Amino acid sequence: MRKIVSFMHVSLDGFVASTDEGMASLGWISLSDDLFAYVDQRIQQTDTALYGRVTYQMMESYWPTATEQPNASTHDQAHSRWYKTARKIVLSKTLLEKNNPDTKIISSHLSDEISKLKHSAGSDILVFGSPGATHALMAENLIDEYWLFINPILLGQGIPLFKNIKDRTALTLVKSKLFDSGVLFLHYEVKQNQ
Repeated sequence: MRKIVSFMHVSLDGFVASTDEGMASLGWISLSDDLFAYVDQRIQQTDTALYGRVTYQMMESYWPTATEQPNASTHDQAHSRWYKTARKIVLSKTLLEKNNPDTKIISSHLSDEISKLKHSAGSDILVFGSPGATHALMAENLIDEYWLFINPILLGQGIPLFKNIKDRTALTLVKSKLFDSGVLFLHYEVKQNQ
């Protein structure tokens, strides 16, 4: 069965975005070449991305044409190529289904729709950022793994990663890695039936 994997940068005090507007809300993320290489390697192992509406619209505004930018990095080129071929799942009550065979909009019956996806053919489904979608998935206990990139910064306020958690959820640490930027990667699996 496919897994839902939350793929998230987070501040040490637990926020995934600051109170700044747009892309500036992510300006605190510490990046490095070794982090990009690690993420690129993981992304190449999957064929499906899940986004909330806001993150999806940000991705659509950049990644389809990122390779055409004059200063496109190796990471941007690789991610753009992957993005163009990946299946996209978007959780949104306002977006309409487009005539794009690579994009599916889920607007209701979240648990049932995600269950169908998990039982369909394909690789793990990566949830990139998308705090609202992540919160909705958490509320239904639909996330199987967390890939958390802990950044060496305290934001003080912003959008929290964990919100409205009702049930105790046991996790198993699978792997950790420290990157040159000071970002600490933690890979957790959700213990089922706890």
